[in-house]
Amino acid sequence: MSTTKRAVVVGSGPNGLAAAITLASAGIQVVVYERASRFGGGTRSSELTIDGLIHDECSGFHPLAVATEFAQLARLEDFGLVWRWPKVQYSSPLLHGVGAAAYRTVADTAAGLGADATAWRSVFGSLEDSFADVSRDFLQPVLRVPNHPLRLAQFGLRAGLPAAMLARRFRTEEGRALFGGVAAHAIRPFSSPLSSAIGVALGTAAHSFGWPVAAGGSQAIANAMVQALLALGGRVETNRHVDSVAELGDPDIVMLDVAPQAAVALVGDALPGRVRNGLARYQHGPGAFKVDFAVEQGVPWGHAASHLAGTVHVGGTYAETAQAEVDVHKGRMPAKPFVLVGQQYLADPQRSSGDVHPVYAYAHVPADYQGDATVAIEEQIERFAPGFRERIVVRHVQSTTDLAKRNPNYVGGDIVTGANSPRQLVFRPRVTTSPYSLGVPGMYLCSAATPPGAGAHGMCGFNAARVALREHGIIG
Repeated sequence: MSTTKRAVVVGSGPNGLAAAITLASAGIQVVVYERASRFGGGTRSSELTIDGLIHDECSGFHPLAVATEFAQLARLEDFGLVWRWPKVQYSSPLLHGVGAAAYRTVADTAAGLGADATAWRSVFGSLEDSFADVSRDFLQPVLRVPNHPLRLAQFGLRAGLPAAMLARRFRTEEGRALFGGVAAHAIRPFSSPLSSAIGVALGTAAHSFGWPVAAGGSQAIANAMVQALLALGGRVETNRHVDSVAELGDPDIVMLDVAPQAAVALVGDALPGRVRNGLARYQHGPGAFKVDFAVEQGVPWGHAASHLAGTVHVGGTYAETAQAEVDVHKGRMPAKPFVLVGQQYLADPQRSSGDVHPVYAYAHVPADYQGDATVAIEEQIERFAPGFRERIVVRHVQSTTDLAKRNPNYVGGDIVTGANSPRQLVFRPRVTTSPYSLGVPGMYLCSAATPPGAGAHGMCGFNAARVALREHGIIG
């Protein structure tokens, strides 16, 4: 009689696939069930506008995916994954052709910031060389003994501040806008405690690892993960909708790459009351409204460095970005929303078709926003790139409702699968020292609702799978 343990993973986003690979690497027999016709979740890419133009459906840049414990385990480059970097990692254009840009080193970035050069070095300089160690710690649950406590503490002195407080170090509009743009990834008011955390992490990652894209589109990450899983004897079944864990038979391990509310529905009455209540309190954040453009000759930015930037933070001044984030948090559609523009084709030209390029854009909007933000997005880009509208060949629009239909984890259009509130930055998905456990033997949550949160790094799935392996006595 076979003693091989069996696992079922529900959901084939990067975390579900990472969990599957981690389990299969330890000798577990693994199958992944995906409700959609294509695997990949937030890493899917498609020809959304015209034939030959490759657009990332959600996750487009991967600053925390290239040097993790999971990346070292999976060795996805052996299965065809190739990373490519833009010349400028991200930028923040302002009016009249000025702005600021972040490069692969603190020194190069500071050199373009004039009076804010010293401030940029003071925030990011001491973290640049130690970030590999720091990221190894913060890509784990917060309530654990860190591997590098002093370096993590140094990171925490910056990350623990409200973004508004850290922004006071910058004296120029350019420096403040550059910091405000990366801080806005938290989708939180800048006055909120810990609202610097994601901006400091992503900003430091730009100088340490860069903000790479996957050659051929983010789908290439999922493709490589599936190939790695198949090589380990696992399998993936698409068009396989699961309504209840009772349908899964009797596997030893169940991994759910789903939002907390979906986990409650899947597990049903077997879920302990304390876990059910904790997951019921989980909060989703504001939504995204996404427009993909086919643009002839690219975006005509007034700011020169933005022509070379993989990501362009289109929010205007720091004050304008701060106000936009307050508005969406309060359920109001901003008059001038924060818009993230992706120019992945600059690093990966195969995504374009001749002189027509795929441009990715989404605005932060209130949760479950039912209006049409297309005009607001275009007007924001046009402010800093006069003539942009004249270059648009085709648009592909996805509302908050559309995004949630494509990926049910994006409740109300929340593409980061959970509000980055102070409580949820420390305790997610519920207040517990065991964030992946569902309180039912062998059942675990592994989506971006668990630590360390959103991104195509796969660390939520990796961490959850490692917990399962320890609890089953397979690893120490």
